[in-house]
Amino acid sequence: FSRQGYEDPHWQYPAAGYGKGYPYQSHQWQTVAWQDDRDLRQEEPYGKSYRDQHYYRGYHPNLATGPPGQDRTQTYNSYKESYSSTARREGTGEGTLGSDSGEAGQPSLLLQYHESGLSSSSHELSQYIRDGADHYDSVLPGSWNVGQTGPSVSTPTPAVPLKFPQLHTALCFGAGGHLVLVCPHHPAEGQLPCVELHSLEVILHGTEELKELQAFPGPLAREDLHKVDVMKFCQQKIATGCDLSTQRGRDSSLLWKLLVLFCRQNGSMVGSDTAELLMQDCRRQDKYKRQDPVANVMGLTDDEWASRQPGTLDLITGEVPPVVETQAQIVEKFTKLLYYGRKKDALVWAMRNQLWGHALFLSSKMDPRTYSWVLTGFTSTLATNDPLQTLFQLMSGRIPQAALSCGDAAWGDWRPHLAVMLSNKVGDTELNHRAIITMGDTLASKGAVEAAHFCYLMADTPFGYFGAKADRMALLGSSHRQAFSQFARTEAIQRMEIFEYCQQLRQPESFLLPFQVVYKLLYASRLADHGLPAQALQYCEHISTVLLRQDPAAHPVLAQQVVRVS
Repeated sequence: FSRQGYEDPHWQYPAAGYGKGYPYQSHQWQTVAWQDDRDLRQEEPYGKSYRDQHYYRGYHPNLATGPPGQDRTQTYNSYKESYSSTARREGTGEGTLGSDSGEAGQPSLLLQYHESGLSSSSHELSQYIRDGADHYDSVLPGSWNVGQTGPSVSTPTPAVPLKFPQLHTALCFGAGGHLVLVCPHHPAEGQLPCVELHSLEVILHGTEELKELQAFPGPLAREDLHKVDVMKFCQQKIATGCDLSTQRGRDSSLLWKLLVLFCRQNGSMVGSDTAELLMQDCRRQDKYKRQDPVANVMGLTDDEWASRQPGTLDLITGEVPPVVETQAQIVEKFTKLLYYGRKKDALVWAMRNQLWGHALFLSSKMDPRTYSWVLTGFTSTLATNDPLQTLFQLMSGRIPQAALSCGDAAWGDWRPHLAVMLSNKVGDTELNHRAIITMGDTLASKGAVEAAHFCYLMADTPFGYFGAKADRMALLGSSHRQAFSQFARTEAIQRMEIFEYCQQLRQPESFLLPFQVVYKLLYASRLADHGLPAQALQYCEHISTVLLRQDPAAHPVLAQQVVRVS
């Protein structure tokens, strides 16, 4: 606040007079404590006593009230009586008002308290402490006498205390992407105020946040946008924003590639397209080791299994089979066993020598139990993480083990398992859907958010809200189970807008309300904060258009916020 009109520094502070003219009337009911304090310091100068009284008032609340039963009238009379006796002593020379010459080595307690760094509020300090020399003049005016004091003396009203103790620069964010600075100045000295306008876009030039916002071709709903621009942006994100040496970087790259495929095919695709994308993204083709059939799976004891090993005497033919047999010899032995009607031995021989076609065909013509036994023996030869296991388990009407165990380093890559499930739809579509959702849940539980969201998209899982933690997705590629500031990243909002754009290529009236409610408005605010108000206004116009097509009355808070940001 300006102090113009109070050139004399003495007029800027309360006068030393007491009584009705003193503006701070709260002193009138505190004089009991002052009286006791005054009796202990009869020989101290008046000015020091006056300042120390304010010190005790400000920093000793227990001295601010009188004894019980004393009303304000009694306090005021006691106060006047104390003041009159003080004035008489000073008139006789017992003290000098405002003299600091006799206490050069003993500064007031308030000054000591201020200099120690433990000052009170800026209000009291601005009233009593400014520059030391202007508080109390050591030389009294020649026209002053004790008789001038008293109730009849009128003191001018002091200036309003300063809001801030020292000059500083005021700062605020203005409209149009500007930063407004009000430089410090002294109006009383004739200095003109200086206001500076800075462009936020210029100030933030070169920062990663501004580069990320400027590179995005949004809003994607504008008419002059071609989908090639969107595809180029996704490919640029793959090249610059994904670390392919890490699992998460590869998953993020896969999600961007899926958006490119969505955009190229106008938001529609089939399972084989996605399977091809998954297999292209695999770093290497894992070699799944085949295993020998387990003896107990085929219902044989250890002795029976040993009797059927190469190099042992064949009790049927009376011959010792060679250790190494050709394919023709294996088939001939299978045929000989059937000559003698030993079907079970023939099945065991075929299974042990990988003649699974012969074994499965023979068992299918016998009984269902034998066929299931041979089929179990065949699947036991496959590695646990072999995609064939996933396919056979799915075709058998079960949730594949890969959907429950993927994401572990020992299990291997999850992509081939999802590819085989997408390319080979079983008759039970509900089972296929549950298997893919289960795989996504397993990946999400292990922190692979991008991979999990890829699975959810393949299962047509709807998007939810940030506050609904039971929902599987809120923003594409970002977990809504973390803090909102980490969840609503700029990259995640941009990726979500591209997905919405791809959906609208197939269905123009597509409307993702959770995304429109919060995240596009939030993105528009970020554009304005970074000095890009024109793009921010385009987003607000787009949201308004969508709301008008729907029902603005159904979303009053959203409509109000859109108007406010606009």
